[in-house]
Amino acid sequence: MTIDDIKTLIASDESRTLELKKSTGELKDGMHSACAFLNTDGGWLIFGVTPKSLKIVGQKVTDNTLREIAQALSGLEPDVDVRVEYIDMPDHNENKIIAMHFDGWVWGERPHTFHGCPYYKVESTTKVMPHEMYDERIRAHQPQMYAWERQIAEGVTLSDLNEKHIRGCVRLGVEGGRIPTSAISTPIDDILAKWKLLKNGIPTNGAVMLFSDNIDEYPQFRLRMARFMGTDKNEFVDNQRAEGNFFDLLDAGMAFFFKHLNLSGKITNHSLQREERLEIPYHALREALINSLCHRQWEKYNLTGSIAIYDDRIEIANPGIFPAQISPESIKEPHESYPYNLKIAEALYKSTYLESWGSGAKRIIDACREQGIEEPFWRWDGGFVTVTFKRPSKDSNRIPTENNIKENDKENNIQFTYSDKEIRQRNLSEIQLHILGLINGQPSITFNELSIKLEMSISALRNQRRQMEKKGVFLCRKGATKKGIWEIILKQPTHFDHHIDDSLD
Repeated sequence: MTIDDIKTLIASDESRTLELKKSTGELKDGMHSACAFLNTDGGWLIFGVTPKSLKIVGQKVTDNTLREIAQALSGLEPDVDVRVEYIDMPDHNENKIIAMHFDGWVWGERPHTFHGCPYYKVESTTKVMPHEMYDERIRAHQPQMYAWERQIAEGVTLSDLNEKHIRGCVRLGVEGGRIPTSAISTPIDDILAKWKLLKNGIPTNGAVMLFSDNIDEYPQFRLRMARFMGTDKNEFVDNQRAEGNFFDLLDAGMAFFFKHLNLSGKITNHSLQREERLEIPYHALREALINSLCHRQWEKYNLTGSIAIYDDRIEIANPGIFPAQISPESIKEPHESYPYNLKIAEALYKSTYLESWGSGAKRIIDACREQGIEEPFWRWDGGFVTVTFKRPSKDSNRIPTENNIKENDKENNIQFTYSDKEIRQRNLSEIQLHILGLINGQPSITFNELSIKLEMSISALRNQRRQMEKKGVFLCRKGATKKGIWEIILKQPTHFDHHIDDSLD
């Protein structure tokens, strides 16, 4: 490096990647900046230039100066290999410019500290790194040591875990080709150990979050749900709180959607057979809620995830952050997956609750586009990641009357929509609404798959079906058992002439 190189470097004054000091008398402050460079985008630390005037003054370099610099650099942890350059000043042979370059931080590396304190750059300012940022980087560097999901769950045993949930996940994984068939007969503890959800035979926090019925020591295992009047939180018409493991919260959230969102139907050829769908695609809402539960910061025991339904939008929020490589804008673009809770995500992937990693946002957007509604948007605010779905206009979700039934001459079909009021008039239970939701989201789902997802015996599921028929909601299976699809038929509750043979299961 030459004096001309120095002049070029300092031409634009101090910045995020350049720190100027008059002399090594400011060596300690200089090391704060060096640490900040190492934790941000890298940069140059130069001694012998006055910051404001940018005057190149240089300084004398003695053996003591060399020792002081070496000692100062030793205060950086982890150790760094820095080449210190001493540039002669043409007009002052006794003075030299001292320059050091520090490489920037890369995701997954351990954050640097100087004498135990981490620093980072905010534009041209050197600041102490916030605890939250430092903890995040430590977790990224050694996730196996620091991750909440991998810590032993104090006071929880294998007997506290819901075996039906675990077996249900295994069966779904086998059917989805992600788990070998032999796993069906594998003992529960062996399955959990293979999924890294046991440590020394004791369930981890991740296992508790997924499967435990004992959540006494986990106040964060909650989901707040509210239906607000209008577009703010001033008044609500329904306010609920669910508690439980992943599957309990997922079921509660989806049931709440079905309770308060509009269903739309299509009558074909003047018959009573309807194609059902929620105003916001079932698959999109389910994927968003699964992602919210999977990727939230569960270690924040004093915070709670939420579902808020307004007249004009739906918001699903969870305590968390975006990975450093992803922003609220770039999440819509193709990206790699950086799961916050790796072992929880792996278990959900194996059981088919999560599809290929990094595809969740795209699947949500695709489902919305397919149904012709606005794609959602993401934001981070106050420690919460929120995904917002715009609800269709009221005109497209109003209760059907003689005045708002819309005829479509094409293919002689009649299309109309109806609100959740019409469904509520059927007095369906939450489990019955959930059955409709599963069928709506996957019309080809089999009776056996419904039984597994609902953790309900076949006989109990058939009983629910008969109860729904009495309320005028009929589930009709068309086609072969495995390749057929369900159709939902609505009749007046007083009509009992149509019976569906259980052989169609």
